[in-house]
Amino acid sequence: MSYKLTVGLEVHAELKTKTKMFCNSANDPFNSEPNVNICPVCMAHPGTLPVINKQAVRHVLRVGTALGSNLADFTEFDRKNYFYPDIPKGYQISQYKYPLVSNGVLAGIAIERVHLEEDTASSSHEGSEGSLVDYNRAGVPLMELVTKPVIHSAEDAGRFARELQLLLRTLGVSDANMEKGEMRVEANISISKTDKLGTKVEVKNLNSFRSVERAIAYEVERMTRILDGGEGEIVQETRGWDEVAQKTFSQRKKESAHDYRYFPDPDLPKLKISEIPEFSNEALKATMPELPWEKRERLVREYGVKPENAEAFTVDSKLGGLFEEAVLATDSDLSVVTLLENYITSDLVGLMKGSDSFGGITGATLAELVLMIKAGDLSSRGAKDTLAIMYAEGGESRAIAEKNNFIQKNDIEALKKIVEEAISANPTVVADYKSGKVALIQFFVGQGMKASKGSGNPAILKQLFEEGLK
Repeated sequence: MSYKLTVGLEVHAELKTKTKMFCNSANDPFNSEPNVNICPVCMAHPGTLPVINKQAVRHVLRVGTALGSNLADFTEFDRKNYFYPDIPKGYQISQYKYPLVSNGVLAGIAIERVHLEEDTASSSHEGSEGSLVDYNRAGVPLMELVTKPVIHSAEDAGRFARELQLLLRTLGVSDANMEKGEMRVEANISISKTDKLGTKVEVKNLNSFRSVERAIAYEVERMTRILDGGEGEIVQETRGWDEVAQKTFSQRKKESAHDYRYFPDPDLPKLKISEIPEFSNEALKATMPELPWEKRERLVREYGVKPENAEAFTVDSKLGGLFEEAVLATDSDLSVVTLLENYITSDLVGLMKGSDSFGGITGATLAELVLMIKAGDLSSRGAKDTLAIMYAEGGESRAIAEKNNFIQKNDIEALKKIVEEAISANPTVVADYKSGKVALIQFFVGQGMKASKGSGNPAILKQLFEEGLK
């Protein structure tokens, strides 16, 4: 019998606010100059008092609203006590017993809680010369989301983390760039042959979605080896992830809640959320944009977009905006939706080469392009060439196509002359075709396209060649 994997995720996301969580220092942890966005409050000077950042509270409540969670009526902040150089106070202000948000679902995964806390400073280690601490990040508003232990595959864990990042960006509460540390994922992992959870190991330092998936897969292998190989017992501990070696390593014994000696922060007031009008359910729902899962469903329902393209247009809202702008510019002609999807997700994305610029292309010019294809004025090759010029130089699709002789020739008499010349010039191929090698019709179509310098309508040419070769 194989082992059943169970994972619970803890995700931290730095919130977008002007100032830090409990003081008026600028929320700019990536300032190139260290220790400039600091003040006596976030540096824990004696006698200073924290003040709650209202915008940060609102951000978390909006996340809870999007998740369909229960929003707290009463909430308070607690002191989480532990000593480390990146914690200037000797404790972190967090939430323990009364989080702002509880329950909810995202990507089919049940949420345990979402709460607010302050971020720590950032440390850099200079080898034998010691370590440096930059307090620009200390006190930045930090949202922590904890899932229930209901994830049973590394792929589901990665899918959840991606969907959460997309939600945070859609709501505008966090940029959630993992490579910058604005979103950090920790995985609590256990395996068991029964429904009873096994010994839990927490893996930190996961700074990409692939790292989340690979760390979980590695831990399953390591734990299985221990249990099946008689190497002893799995130890409850905190482990790190080595991106180079692609494996986890032991860091320290895993702490329990009582190790932190939580107690309510005496310097901060209790909050009665229902007494704040702008935090009412109605007020928060009014701020909701179209959520990712709503947008995917609408694109498929209203336009018949392929699910994979609906995903692309949801993840990249700018690309999705261009698609919808183009559809509207065709007077919502749904017969060209597939053409639009393909030219945006394949050809245009290829021209962009990882940038976020559409060059000289707009929804209107893209709409004109696909309508010309539908009308038979442009071949696939002509459309691709027109798009490339339009991306580089801008301009109207038809004007570009006409200037560069990309417009397809539909003049039957002119094309008949090309067909007759191609048949006369290739008697051996004509004989092979008439002997049963009907696939050679494509050779003749190619000759016709070459003679017309790519402007012949291939469908008409094929029909004329078939008639001429009878």
